[in-house]
Amino acid sequence: MTSPERELWNAFPEGRRVDLRTGTPEQDRVADGGRWGPERTVRAAVVAALLLGANTGHPGAVARLRLTGARISGSLDLAGAQVAHALWLEACWFEEAVNLLGASTQTLVFTDSRIPGIEADSARIEGNFSLRHSVVEGGAPTPFNRLSTALSLTDARVNGGLLLNGAKLNAPDGWALSAGGLVMEGGIFCRNGFVACGEVRLMGAKLPGTLVMNGARLEGPGLRGVALTLDNATASSLKFSEGFTANGTVRLRGTQVTDNVTFDGAVLNGPPGDNGNAPALIAMHLQAVDLDLTLARPPSGTLDLRGAQVSYLHENEHSWPERVELDGLVYGSIKAADANNDHHEALGDRGTVARRVAWIRSSPGYNPQPYEQLAAWYRKAGHDDDARRVLLAKQRHRRQTLPLAARVWGHLLDVTVGYGYRPWLAGVWLLVLTLMGTLSFGAHSPTPVKQDEGAPFQPLVYTLDLLIPIGGLGQRTAWYWPNDIQWLAYLLIALGWVLTTAVIAGVTRTLQKN
Repeated sequence: MTSPERELWNAFPEGRRVDLRTGTPEQDRVADGGRWGPERTVRAAVVAALLLGANTGHPGAVARLRLTGARISGSLDLAGAQVAHALWLEACWFEEAVNLLGASTQTLVFTDSRIPGIEADSARIEGNFSLRHSVVEGGAPTPFNRLSTALSLTDARVNGGLLLNGAKLNAPDGWALSAGGLVMEGGIFCRNGFVACGEVRLMGAKLPGTLVMNGARLEGPGLRGVALTLDNATASSLKFSEGFTANGTVRLRGTQVTDNVTFDGAVLNGPPGDNGNAPALIAMHLQAVDLDLTLARPPSGTLDLRGAQVSYLHENEHSWPERVELDGLVYGSIKAADANNDHHEALGDRGTVARRVAWIRSSPGYNPQPYEQLAAWYRKAGHDDDARRVLLAKQRHRRQTLPLAARVWGHLLDVTVGYGYRPWLAGVWLLVLTLMGTLSFGAHSPTPVKQDEGAPFQPLVYTLDLLIPIGGLGQRTAWYWPNDIQWLAYLLIALGWVLTTAVIAGVTRTLQKN
């Protein structure tokens, strides 16, 4: 054995740390670890031998391998091994990838290190797995992974937490993290400058703890244009806040979250080079108690929330891109946030209602369900006026899909009674027509049908008799006019029928809906 290997061998039984650093920052930079000489080199075979029990522990001491500032030469191959000792490596430079395929291990800590790939599919880790502030490069494709992968944890089980704070996983043309089917007992923490170049893949993962990506940057979307995949995963909460940035699609399709999903202050850019046509967020059939979409700025791609179910939806003026898919989205409550992201609800604020109607209108095609959902919530909150505004917007959107004749009738209903949601318009029309008729007929002298019979002519009563198609006030049939004014009488009769029909149709629709 070399001198550093012998020192490590002797320190292992008592769990003492071996520090091979020089104390000079320029000479201790891990990025330059390939230049470290024999005095700082430890063979991976020696590390493996110790972990597999080559030097048993002393009574009364806990054996573990703790090594700092070393160059690890060769391949650390523990595939299928039963490792009974914890491994703590700090500021180490690995010559080759680490193989933990199918291994059973204790706590694994690789801090501030540089590693050319970690293969840990189907591994069982009884403790934390930490890669804090380490750089893990994507290795060559394997028979199991046809794409370059930096960290592979497919079907693995970690009984502690996965600590990736400040780490960088680099596989631009593949998977930065491939962990489909991963089972966690603790949380996954990717804070404090975590960067992933390549897709982070957690499809079907079971995360009873929390996935925290606050402040993380998912720089490269991989070959599929996807930055993060959590399809069909289960979790207690998902936190993508405090400047979280994804330059690729974030997929939460079918994800089930028992608490909250938050994008408070996040930036969702979508795949680069797609001019906003590719999805920035896919959350179809997402289930969560709380969904916070108070983004830092509008997504540059589309937003797909079809079939999602949440109890509370938080949104602000940056939540909605130019295209949103909302058909089937169900929420129990919706809250707005101001410019400072202080969450409140501006009930009765027409600007808020108009903004929400606008993001419904940004959905492709016409779907009535998003309008009905929003109106139902406003009614539940006791704001019927806002609900009527939403339902009126729904009828106007629907009108664009109808044949020409139906569109003309729709415009008539809209102008006269607002599709039944603005019945006061009928009163306005009645007042205008009554005033017009009264002034016009009052300026002329009619001829009685029968001389010296009936009530004297009253312009106001005569006009009302023309406008009201049902019943009569005894004026319509008692007088006739010269041709130059008779047309107005016929016009008022026709408008009276049209106005009455529109009122009945609109009010009937509203009553049936309620």
